[in-house]
Amino acid sequence: MAGVVASLSLCYSSRPNLLLRSSSRPKHLTMAAMSEDPIREWILTEGKASQITKITSVGGGCINLATHYQTDAASFFVKTNRSIGPEMFEGEALGLEAMYETKTIRVPKPHKANSCVKQVGALPTGGSYIIMEFIDFGSRGSQAELGRKLAEMHKAGKSSKGFGFEVDNTIGSTPQINTWSSDWIEFYGEKRLGYQLKLLRDQYGDTAIYLKGYTLIQNMASLFENVVIEPCLLHGDLWSGNIAYDKNSEPVILDPACYYGHNEAEFGMSWCAGFGESFYNAYFKVMPKEEGFEKRRDLYLLYHYLNHYNLFGSGYRSSAMSIIDGYLRMLKA
Repeated sequence: MAGVVASLSLCYSSRPNLLLRSSSRPKHLTMAAMSEDPIREWILTEGKASQITKITSVGGGCINLATHYQTDAASFFVKTNRSIGPEMFEGEALGLEAMYETKTIRVPKPHKANSCVKQVGALPTGGSYIIMEFIDFGSRGSQAELGRKLAEMHKAGKSSKGFGFEVDNTIGSTPQINTWSSDWIEFYGEKRLGYQLKLLRDQYGDTAIYLKGYTLIQNMASLFENVVIEPCLLHGDLWSGNIAYDKNSEPVILDPACYYGHNEAEFGMSWCAGFGESFYNAYFKVMPKEEGFEKRRDLYLLYHYLNHYNLFGSGYRSSAMSIIDGYLRMLKA
């Protein structure tokens, strides 16, 4: 199928067609307007193109707009957001770069700027953009290969600073707080579950899930007994819409919400990813399964159910509350 380095599939609603117009004007006809179009300026300078031959809207989800720029030098994938500043895309670019540097699983190559023209920046009319490699996708590849390469990324991507990331980023459009911590249980309780619970209380007035959720946070440490947790580089939002395969059937992961965390947290979106037995078998050959994995599994699903509740409303409340209630019974809390 045609390649699109875009995110967000069936778990999110589809987004509207892009508003950017097509163009095949040569460079000399566009230079005067470049200061008003930083995307075109980057492509015609840092991108080393002399002509943009075609601009095509491509599909995706409900958060960003996506465009394929074809030129006489290369193809580029551009995401834009008309309401959010460049901080969101700066976090994505840093995540892509961190994953790319592990030299394990394929990700859209982040472009670096050698001048004041940036591959991530603000749009003159408001909003922001990010420019990256365009990958032409092929047919579906091997889940076992996906599992193996993901595990290799987790094994290679380590942090000496602890759990967190260089910057805060977003999970969907929800802020994701990544302040460094040396304690995973504290980090996950405060920066992941706790943050989402506070948003639910403030946005929906849902004190019931807030109070029960905090009771779980205060009692969840026993789920991690006899487990040594090392900070691993996580994609952070790994579901079917963020997984693809290139023309050589090599797995590609995209649209990250990266941070360094417990490797098991990577499976938090598995309810919307379709991981099969071959995926897990290949993954655990590289990153062996830890004691108590099954008991912790729903704890990592909970973060994403809470986020979906925050993003899309109360349709996800019952799933989140069911997980919380199940753990409170298990822990007798």
